[in-house]
Amino acid sequence: MQQEFITVTFNRTKIAIRCADILYVIMSDDHCTIHMFDGSVYRCRMTLKALKKQLNEGFMEVKRGCMIAVSAISNIGDKILLSNGEEICYTMRKKKALREELQKKQELMIAKISKKKLPLTPEEYGKYYKICDSLPFAFTDIEMVFNEEKKAVDWIFRYGNEALATLEKLPLDKMIGNSFSSLFSNMDAKWLHVYERATLYGETLEIMDYSPEIDTNLKIICFPTFPGHCGCILFNADQMKSISEENHLVRLAAVALKSNPTI
Repeated sequence: MQQEFITVTFNRTKIAIRCADILYVIMSDDHCTIHMFDGSVYRCRMTLKALKKQLNEGFMEVKRGCMIAVSAISNIGDKILLSNGEEICYTMRKKKALREELQKKQELMIAKISKKKLPLTPEEYGKYYKICDSLPFAFTDIEMVFNEEKKAVDWIFRYGNEALATLEKLPLDKMIGNSFSSLFSNMDAKWLHVYERATLYGETLEIMDYSPEIDTNLKIICFPTFPGHCGCILFNADQMKSISEENHLVRLAAVALKSNPTI
């Protein structure tokens, strides 16, 4: 049975390591070296078979003895680029299959963000969306602010990952819990209309337009999450590499919508 934690022996002591904190694992004979998102490394005695049995579906074997967290993969090109800037060699003949596997696993990850009790604190939001912390694209959950006529007038950032902070050019601690209008004085109402429809009517919508707030052309896919909220996948439209990448993100949003509670 796949676990949320794996148990290993490190420095002659058994310890539990959370799968969500693992960046990648390299096997060598009967030893494994576990690299963590925070930069720490654990070298343990364990077989590949035993490792696979413990790791959950959030990992991919890109070559024999090398398991990488799906949430850490930014791109599969000549090498696999990780969210921390590292590059990992892999079995090139499996490139197409690995890209397809990555897309499917990313869709499953997004699908898990659904049907749960509304978080009440920043800590609860952070725990709920932990799976999104290291995604290679920007993601945020926003709570819409409506007036008496049920028209959206603003939104509040309830969760965001580091990719969002990079795109918005603001640290997360300044965004989370604050309204968009308090952060950007030149808010454009076009975003409000799209988020309003996603939140109130359960639609998955796309918008590609210039954002004067951050001086960037954005492509945004939004979909309902909790009642009164919507999730947004955002990226710099000028940096998009291909139509297939666009289609992939559309599929991620569609999967998220299917698995979310009815508004």
